Amino acid sequence: MTIAAKISLIFTSSPTVHAPPTKQRFAKCLRKTTLALTPVKSTDASKTLSHTVDATVKPDQHAFPNGSGLHANVVWHKCSVEKNDRQELLNQKGCVIWITGLSGSGKSTVACALTRALHARGKLTYILDGDTVRHGLNCDLTFKAEDRTENIRRIGEVAKLFANAGVICIASVVSPYRKDRDACRSILPDGDFIEVFMDIPLCVCEARNPKGLYKLARAGKIKGFTGIDDPYEAPLNSEIVIQQGEVCPPPEAMAEIVISYLEAKVYLHA
Repeated sequence: MTIAAKISLIFTSSPTVHAPPTKQRFAKCLRKTTLALTPVKSTDASKTLSHTVDATVKPDQHAFPNGSGLHANVVWHKCSVEKNDRQELLNQKGCVIWITGLSGSGKSTVACALTRALHARGKLTYILDGDTVRHGLNCDLTFKAEDRTENIRRIGEVAKLFANAGVICIASVVSPYRKDRDACRSILPDGDFIEVFMDIPLCVCEARNPKGLYKLARAGKIKGFTGIDDPYEAPLNSEIVIQQGEVCPPPEAMAEIVISYLEAKVYLHA
C-alpha cells in the first residue's frame, strides 16, 4: 500500500530527536497506518520557535556587503597552495589586462587576437568580455550609472580571482568611468593591473558601428550611450595606449604591443 501525505511541521519548543525505528518496526508501522494525515494547524505566534542570527556589523557596513565591508564572521581562508605555486606550475604570472575604450574601438577583437597569440606560446588566458558577462553574472544589471559601476566592480573581482589563480585574465569592457577602473586597479597587487587604452576617435568607432548602436543612440532610441549622451573618461596613465593612424593596424599587430609589454615585465615566465 502506498501512502501519500503532506506534513507541515511547526516547532513550538525545542524538538526532541528520537532514534529511527528498525526496518521491521517501520514496515509494521506502515501496515497498521490507515488514518489520513492532515496538516498541523498553525500555532500562536508567541509559541513558535524562533532563531536569532547575529548580524552585527561595523558602522557603515552591511551584513551582505556590496564591496563596502564584510560581516565580522567572514574571514579569509588561506591554503597551503599559494599564487606563486600556481604560477610556477603554469610558468607565467597571473595578471589582469584591462582593455578599455569606446564601443567599436576594437577591444574584443584585440582581446581575441591577444589570447590566440598567448595560447600559441603555451600561456593560459581567459577573456572576460563585457557583453558575455552580461549574459550571466551581470544579467540583472542595467546601463544606468550605478549599475555600470556594479558591473565593473564584479568583473574586477572575478578578474582578480583569475589572476590569483595564475591566469592571464583579459577584461574587455567599455568601463567608461575612471574611478571604477581605478577601483579595480586598487584591489590587485602593484603591477598586476595592466590598463590598455584603445584610443580610437569617436568618429572612427561610429563609422564602424558594428552593432548598429551608434545609429540608434543618435536617433534617441538608446539613452545613456557612452560617447553620445553619456561620457567616456579616458585613462590618464594607462600602461599601454593603442592608437590608429591613417590605416588601422591588424589586430595581431596590436596584440603584439601588449605581448611585448608582458615580456618586458616578465609576466610570461614564473
